[in-house]
Amino acid sequence: MLLEGSWRAPRVVDRRVIDLSDPRVPTSRQPYHAVRDARPGQAARLERYLRRLVERVTRRSLGALLKEYRGQGRRVRRVALVVGSLIDPARIGNDHIRAHALEGQLFRTALEHAARAARVPCAGRGAPTTRRPRSRRGSRFA
Repeated sequence: MLLEGSWRAPRVVDRRVIDLSDPRVPTSRQPYHAVRDARPGQAARLERYLRRLVERVTRRSLGALLKEYRGQGRRVRRVALVVGSLIDPARIGNDHIRAHALEGQLFRTALEHAARAARVPCAGRGAPTTRRPRSRRGSRFA
């Protein structure tokens, strides 16, 4: 989403989806599912390949988008990421849920690296939690 205007009155001027995976390589869409299902001895190599592929596609996609915006005379000041979860995947016991967490981490990191490569500052934020703060758990009103 491309925003223009002030912090108090932002306007959405563009919204689109960019590729973070290679459509010709279906396993790059959910790379850690593929790694989880890989034959013994091949998981590490497959992980390296898919991580590099995601990084390359993301860098190319974000770079093309920024180039298009600049060609329109727009100045992109920063990239902001709002992500669903910042939990450490190593703390997740279920291997299927851990694969999702690792994928979220990979795509977020790939976007951060792509922004840095394009010399655009990048800030990230986890989505708000649904849990009430510890100090308010006994209260009826959160």
